[in-house]
Amino acid sequence: MPSAQPAPVMFVSHGGGPLPLLADPGHAELCATLQTMAAAATKPAAIVVISAHWEEAGFHVSSHAQPSLLYDYGGFPPAAYELSYAAQGLPSLAAEVQARLLAAGLPATLAPTRGFDHGVFVPLSIMYPQADIPVVCVSLNSNLDPLQHVALGGALAALRDDNVLILGSGMSFHNMHLIFDAQAAQTVNASEGFNNWLDHTLAATSKSKQGADSTAEALIDWQNAPHARTCHPREEHLLPLHVCYGAAQARVERSYKLNILGVDSRCYIWQ
Repeated sequence: MPSAQPAPVMFVSHGGGPLPLLADPGHAELCATLQTMAAAATKPAAIVVISAHWEEAGFHVSSHAQPSLLYDYGGFPPAAYELSYAAQGLPSLAAEVQARLLAAGLPATLAPTRGFDHGVFVPLSIMYPQADIPVVCVSLNSNLDPLQHVALGGALAALRDDNVLILGSGMSFHNMHLIFDAQAAQTVNASEGFNNWLDHTLAATSKSKQGADSTAEALIDWQNAPHARTCHPREEHLLPLHVCYGAAQARVERSYKLNILGVDSRCYIWQ
């Protein structure tokens, strides 16, 4: 049954590996922000997550009823490999997602063995620690085509009417070389310049005078944004935001400016 108000769409910068769950002080603002974002919305009936850490040829949809965790990181303390998040999958929702993608002309394949990567279980452990909301994951397309990822969001948009939260999990700044030199002028200038461009782009009126979706056009042409390739040498951590905009197709409602490991970062909510 459709919900009275569509579920929101959220983009989160998920931080460095498992560090947000290991009481790392460089992630304190992120943990507080994720808790605030979860509290700002009605509890969803289900969550569809698009994580930067899953790429496939075409779009794949996790369909396991009891997904395992993927500890897809290395070099962390033993506790990082003992984390748990027992949310269930929802095969019926996975099948619906696949059907919607195929109907939109997008390549879609069910992935019955896929578990939750850290782009999924880390933010959800903070936002919904009871793990009592079923979760379905959708991969990025390894072609990294921004237009196709906006289209993916459009294909998922109607799920919001059934109180399904669309969650994009990536980073607004993802240059691993520069993130370890957070106070360097290049890092500060690039992260602030690009994130300010994101704020302006997502808060703008979506339709131009000619009727085109100017926000979508700007996101598709993101490589021409200030410091674009400095912040994203590879765009897998940005494209979940493209999916979010495609699902919302409206100006962003709330922007969260925060510091992650000393670097200017962003999270967003569309309602």
